[in-house]
Amino acid sequence: MTAADKRLDALKRFLAHVHERLKLDFGLVLWEGSTVPADLAPDALALVIADEGAIAGLIRRPNLDTLANLWVSARLDVRHGTLFDLVARRPKMRTKESLRAVDRWPALATAARFLLVPRGGPWPLEAAPLPADKTSDGSAAENTRNIQYHYDVSNAFYSLFLGPDMAYSSAHFADWNDDLATAQRNKLDMVCRKLRLKSGDTLLDIGCGWGSLLFHAARNYGVRGTGVTLSRQQHSYVQEKAEKLGLADMVKAELRDYATVDGAFDKVNQIEMVEHIGLANHPTYYQTVHRVLKPDGLFHHQAISRPAKRTDKAFLKRRADRAALTKYVLPGGEFDHIGMTLTNLERYGFEVHDVEDLREHHARTCRLYHDAIWANRAEAEREAGPVTMRLWLAYFAACSIAFERNTVAVYQTLASKRRRGPSGLPPTRADLYR
Repeated sequence: MTAADKRLDALKRFLAHVHERLKLDFGLVLWEGSTVPADLAPDALALVIADEGAIAGLIRRPNLDTLANLWVSARLDVRHGTLFDLVARRPKMRTKESLRAVDRWPALATAARFLLVPRGGPWPLEAAPLPADKTSDGSAAENTRNIQYHYDVSNAFYSLFLGPDMAYSSAHFADWNDDLATAQRNKLDMVCRKLRLKSGDTLLDIGCGWGSLLFHAARNYGVRGTGVTLSRQQHSYVQEKAEKLGLADMVKAELRDYATVDGAFDKVNQIEMVEHIGLANHPTYYQTVHRVLKPDGLFHHQAISRPAKRTDKAFLKRRADRAALTKYVLPGGEFDHIGMTLTNLERYGFEVHDVEDLREHHARTCRLYHDAIWANRAEAEREAGPVTMRLWLAYFAACSIAFERNTVAVYQTLASKRRRGPSGLPPTRADLYR
């Protein structure tokens, strides 16, 4: 028996021990075709390990960076299911209980056999020119790099999962069985109603994406909208669509940093763009909105947030999952908590009128994004490459699970400039939910 055969045999015995002790409801498939348990049904859900270098890499560096590289290179994969299926069948016991359930010495002995095994390859996220894991300095140059990294993948790639309106943010489900297109239009119309848009209003959309709100507001409310984005592909898309729809006199996009916007607008909107700029740069953001919003205007702010901690120091501590997110998917990204949002709005001269939680809506939205990529994965791979396709699958699966578990949330907040006297808003919100 060769050394490789001995390693494989030891690993199979240890994985069988783990499978039994943790009562795993899925199987494992090893690189030479053997399975754990040995009688695993051919159509059973299974985690597939492509080579022994994947085991060696995990033993030497058991962290999210290693998992991310193994996943995007398909050296770790799921057979007969998705990441959601794997998570749904995870051990019911807590992590500490799981570790106690597994015998330590067999674990150490098996790991020792793989310590000197080459980790193999590829490791695509190490070779790719990825952004650094750091917060944004707020400059237009860094904002541009960060935005273009995330959004200028391919308009065709994004169209595979965003739906007909190309709305890339939490949808709003009147019914959990609504399809994504319906739920996104629900959200777009809700934002328009909260902003109380009317014909002739001027609207600024900060981080306008592919123009979903601008086009909805122009076509349904007679609004003249200006969007700003740092994504070249988004900018071209909005301009071309405006011409195609005959709305060039009502919708325009500007390729510029949000902080450089000038003019005065009746209404200002921001939907899930502020996460890109870093917490240290929030004062510039709120001051910019205050500067361009007319005295009697309204401001809608939709943003992903995290639960507050007992201290600011604890809240700002960088965790491994956040580090991976900013390194591989959302460079420069940081999330505040809803208390920080409301404090900043008051601190920079706004009166808050309404706060609404869309957490469960975003869990559903991200699940549908994931499922659409999965259903179109061959085309997604052609458009963006296998690494990006698999990275975005993992990203949306992780986001959906995080929102479902209530470790992150998303809030819509409506505000106006603080002033003396009546706000001009109706006495109830009933008309918003007609």
